[in-house]
Amino acid sequence: MCRTVRDAAIVLGALTGIDEQDVATSDSREHSYTDYLQFLKADGLRGARIGVVRKTFGFNEKVDKVLEDALDTMKKQGAILVDPAPIETAGKFGDSEFTVLLYELKADLNAYLARLGPNAPVKTLKDIIDFNERNREKEMPYFGQDTFVKAQEKGPLTTQEYLDALAKNHQLARKEGIDATMDKNNLDALIGPTGGPCMAHRPCQWGIPSEVEARAPRRWPATQHHRTRRIRQGLPVGISFFGRAWSEPVLIRLAFAFEQATNSRKPPRFLPTVNI
Repeated sequence: MCRTVRDAAIVLGALTGIDEQDVATSDSREHSYTDYLQFLKADGLRGARIGVVRKTFGFNEKVDKVLEDALDTMKKQGAILVDPAPIETAGKFGDSEFTVLLYELKADLNAYLARLGPNAPVKTLKDIIDFNERNREKEMPYFGQDTFVKAQEKGPLTTQEYLDALAKNHQLARKEGIDATMDKNNLDALIGPTGGPCMAHRPCQWGIPSEVEARAPRRWPATQHHRTRRIRQGLPVGISFFGRAWSEPVLIRLAFAFEQATNSRKPPRFLPTVNI
């Protein structure tokens, strides 16, 4: 969505607000800002305590090299690295996360479609599934719709299975996960690779930061991603700064300082093809 951390700060200020149809946003009244540009500090890394989630390293040696260079840059900018700073619960709630996804996919998609009015061509998740089946050759030449089908089988958000899975996610991703790691090490933020470069023979790989962020819903954690230099045939990799709820000001400050220290962004060239 953004070229720079400054762009991200501007967009965040515009997006932040209260949605009367989403009760979780009510907390924004006390924790959000309309102007996040005030947190752009070129020296924002000085004195910051940053935890390195080492478990997210090791899946790609070139990515590791980029991340190690990034760590050196942070230290030179005055950051205090706590290395390693493991999230002990990472990887322990994949099944419950998927359960929550299935329930919420059905409920939220149906709610969205219901707002489109009587002339909408599809009105429910079931309608979408049926449409895809009728047009299988065009709509699903490579992949099926297993997740849609599994979601359709789920009940409402009052179902005990959903409530139990959601509570488990909150406990392991929030209280015993990100928050516990940050409290134990007195951290301002955590870092790890956002993901590896896409490869021709397999999809992009995603590091544990992305997984934990996704499984700690409703404001846990606030995140700020910064793209580092490009590797492997011009494809980008990224480093994630992430932390506890409502820590956007801190994350913006850290990411901006890192961005200014590295100046690693390369504008896209919009090539008609890639030489691999």
